[in-house]
Amino acid sequence: MHQTLAPVTRNLLIANILIFGLQLLLKDDTTAALTRLFALWPLGPDIALRLDDGSVVSAGFRLWQIVTYAFMHGGMAHIVFNMFGLYMFGSMVERELGARRFAIYYFTCLIAAGVAQLAVVYFFEPDRMFPTVGASGAIFGLLGAFAMRFPREKLMLIPIPIGIPAWLFVTGYGVAELAFGVTGTMAGVAHFAHLGGLLGGIVLMRIWRDQLPRRY
Repeated sequence: MHQTLAPVTRNLLIANILIFGLQLLLKDDTTAALTRLFALWPLGPDIALRLDDGSVVSAGFRLWQIVTYAFMHGGMAHIVFNMFGLYMFGSMVERELGARRFAIYYFTCLIAAGVAQLAVVYFFEPDRMFPTVGASGAIFGLLGAFAMRFPREKLMLIPIPIGIPAWLFVTGYGVAELAFGVTGTMAGVAHFAHLGGLLGGIVLMRIWRDQLPRRY
C-alpha cells in the first residue's frame, strides 16, 4: 500500500543517501577522512594508518562517532538494505509516536547499538581495530517498535512466501542475531549492534507505553 513518507523518516533517508553519495564521491575507505573521523572506532588508544602517499595518520574513537557512524555505509548493498527497512517501517512507527518522539527513538536506538558494539569489541575482541558503520541498529529498533505496536501484522521473510506475525518475526530475527554473534557466523556483521538497537528500542517503548495510544 502506498503511503506518503513521514517527515523525519524522509529526512533520515535523504541524509543517509547524501552521505553515502559523498562517500562514493570521495572514494572513502578505511584510511580516508570520512571513515577516520566519523565511523565508530573501538575504544582505546588511536592506531596509525598509512595513506597511499606514504604519510601516516591516526584514527580512533571520538565521542561524536556514537551518532555519525549510523549515517555511513560500507557499500551499495548495505545502504539499500538499511534504507529499504527505514522506508518500510519508519513512517508507520513515526505516525504512531509522533515526529519528535520518533526522532528521539531513532537516535536512542542507534546510540544503544553503538554502545553495544563498543562494549562487545572492548571486552571480547580487544585486538579488533576495524570501524563500524551503518544504520542497521536503528533499523532493528524500528522493527522492535513495529512489532510492539502491530504484533499481529504479517511480515514475509524472503524467499519464504508465508506471512509471519510481526512479534514472532522480530523475536526469531533477534534470536538468530544472538546465535550469529555468539558463534561468529557471518563475520564482519555487527550482530551485537543490531541487538543493542533492538533492545534499546524495546526498553524505550516500554517506558513510553502509558503515553502512547492504546491498541486493541
